[in-house]
Amino acid sequence: MSNDDNSPVEIDKLIHEPARLQIMTHLYVVEAADFLFLMRKTGLTWGNLSSHMTKLEEAEYIEVKKEFLDKKPHTVLKLTDIGRTAFEKYRGAIEKVFEDLPN
Repeated sequence: MSNDDNSPVEIDKLIHEPARLQIMTHLYVVEAADFLFLMRKTGLTWGNLSSHMTKLEEAEYIEVKKEFLDKKPHTVLKLTDIGRTAFEKYRGAIEKVFEDLPN
C-alpha cells in the first residue's frame, strides 16, 4: 500500500522514543509484566524505567498496579486498551514508512 495522497505518516512520538518503544513492545506480547522483568529486558535503570513508565501511564497507555508480595513492593505493568490501539497504530505507521521507500 503506497501513500498515494502524499500526506505525511503520523508517528506517535510518545511511543517512538526508544526506551518507551521497548517497554510498549514487551508489554504488547504479554498480559502483564513486573517492573524487574522490564528492567532486565530493556536494560533501563530503575529511575529511567520509572520515568518512562510515568509518561506512558499519564497517556493512559499502560496501567500500573502496585502491591506487596511477602511484604515486598511489587509493581506490575500492562497495556491498556488505549495503549494497545496506540501501539498497533504506531506499528502500522512505521510499516507504512518502510513500504513507501523506493527500492
